[in-house]
Amino acid sequence: MDSLTLFLTLSVPFIGLYWFLCILGSAEQKGKHASQLSGGSIAAEKVQDKYNQYWSFFRSPKQIKTVEEVPAFVDTFYNLVTDIYEWGWGQSFHFSPSIPGKSHRDATRLHEEFAVDLLNVKPGDKILDAGCGVGGPMRAIAKHSGANVVGITINQYQVDRAKLHNKKAGLDKQCDVVCGNFLKMPFDDNSFDGAYSVEATCHAPKLEEVYGEIYRVLKPGSFYISYEWVTTDLYKSEDPTHVEIIQGIERGDALPGLRSYSDIAENAKKVGFEVVREKDLAKPPACPWWSRLKMGRIAYWRNHILITVLGWIGIAPKGVVDVHEMLYDTAHYLTQGGETGIFTPMHMILCKKPESSAAASDS
Repeated sequence: MDSLTLFLTLSVPFIGLYWFLCILGSAEQKGKHASQLSGGSIAAEKVQDKYNQYWSFFRSPKQIKTVEEVPAFVDTFYNLVTDIYEWGWGQSFHFSPSIPGKSHRDATRLHEEFAVDLLNVKPGDKILDAGCGVGGPMRAIAKHSGANVVGITINQYQVDRAKLHNKKAGLDKQCDVVCGNFLKMPFDDNSFDGAYSVEATCHAPKLEEVYGEIYRVLKPGSFYISYEWVTTDLYKSEDPTHVEIIQGIERGDALPGLRSYSDIAENAKKVGFEVVREKDLAKPPACPWWSRLKMGRIAYWRNHILITVLGWIGIAPKGVVDVHEMLYDTAHYLTQGGETGIFTPMHMILCKKPESSAAASDS
């Protein structure tokens, strides 16, 4: 073998590794690269311990059924998964119905724009994103509507990522993000012209409490829309397979307990909202939202091998491999939930804060 052939032979694996580490980014081709995967705000040497702590919540389930314990539980989860979500999925941490002829990115954007269109807001209005993640929906909604969006997330690392993305997109004057608990928001009463949540309120131990806070900060006459994770009318609590699927989704997504679709409107009305519309956006003729998970299995194994190598050579923190494997197992349960029809991540509810609440609040 001559020297040129030897050089080219040895170069191929290094070029491939460089491409994976430095070229292959998130599903949106920007943001995180594989070599930048971390544990969020968690120090690298603590990632494994925090992963073990996350699972301890499920070994002692009573810990996650109180308002006081949930923030730490959810914060730990998003420190562990945010980088992997961005790298492997994109900046919008949610599902959307598949649309024939449209990319996943376009389908995601249309799903977000549909939400704000129902809020009836105009350019310059101030709207709330309750549970904003790294701000993918926020930026799409701001661009589409012209509204000013304020997001809140429990996780400081996500705040930092969202602000970075907002600045890169040239939307930092239109979009703001604060770190806080959406059960106790640092906003004045009657201060928002609209509000939305995209697959976020499922993290609340009691839906009534987060709905109550959103109701408080909305101006009278304003609308709130939420995409909720729920079990459907097909779910049977006496079916062990159904129970296993739902518990698998709860464990892998930091959920204190999935609610039934029948609980959503009841909780909204309880805090004072008028329910304008309610619909499961996953039902036919919508195309399966879980198809993206099924198509991503090959990519998962490619990514899992890469993360394992990165962990072995010390680039990825110890524990990231376990987190990635947990997310793959969760994707399996989510797919089963979609295929059996017992679970939907897009039970849509549109609510209105009555005009009459203005007089009530003044009295």
